[in-house]
Amino acid sequence: MDNSILIALGLSVAAGLSTTVGGFVTFLVRNPTHRFLSITLGFSAGVMVAVSFVELYASAILATSLLGASLAFFVGFALMFIIDVLVPHSHPAEGETQQKGVLLKVGGFTALGLALHNFPEGFAVFAGTLQSAEVGILLAIAIAIHNIPEGIAVAVPIYYATGSKKKALMYSFISGIVEPVGALLAALVLLPLLNPAVVSYSLAGVAGVMVFISLDELLPAAHHYGQEHATTVGVMSGMIVMIATLVLLNI
Repeated sequence: MDNSILIALGLSVAAGLSTTVGGFVTFLVRNPTHRFLSITLGFSAGVMVAVSFVELYASAILATSLLGASLAFFVGFALMFIIDVLVPHSHPAEGETQQKGVLLKVGGFTALGLALHNFPEGFAVFAGTLQSAEVGILLAIAIAIHNIPEGIAVAVPIYYATGSKKKALMYSFISGIVEPVGALLAALVLLPLLNPAVVSYSLAGVAGVMVFISLDELLPAAHHYGQEHATTVGVMSGMIVMIATLVLLNI
């Protein structure tokens, strides 16, 4: 196998598994309060909304058109809505059990949304590395940095819902390992079929999925704890962290 392909796959693995680094934050949290959970869930929503609009949707518009990117965005949004309607929801008894059930669902959906987001990032790292090793390294560093708060977004609700640090780390790991899987598929099968338009429409669709998850799952769960201002602070913090990493790394 060509060295550039091995380097590309290695960089995508490193970038993807940085979500697990974020997952290790669960080891620092022993007894999360309602305020902490509201901030964290709001942070998760802020991360996903900022990534969706500033990075994915905006890049799709630049690469294709406002109409095309918007259609792809709403296809992703509608697809997630249909899945949410069709998948049976459990309704446990009121109280702590119900709260944990909600958080488990939120964590699972967040992992799904971020996994979908990370998949095309694997394409990006792979293609960038084939262009030049320097480009690939810069992309991998940028993605790794903003994957860390994504790992936090996945792991904390899973940890509080299950009480298991192993499960929290597993979910954050799975959401990140999709990235090198995307790179591997690009190397083996999809690279000859890909073009900038296909990648851009895919990214816009992923943005729609993530915005739906933020609006329908993360923010309602955050407000459930009665800490509205804490939720807002969390959303703003998540947006600032993600936008700052994109600006500083010129992505």
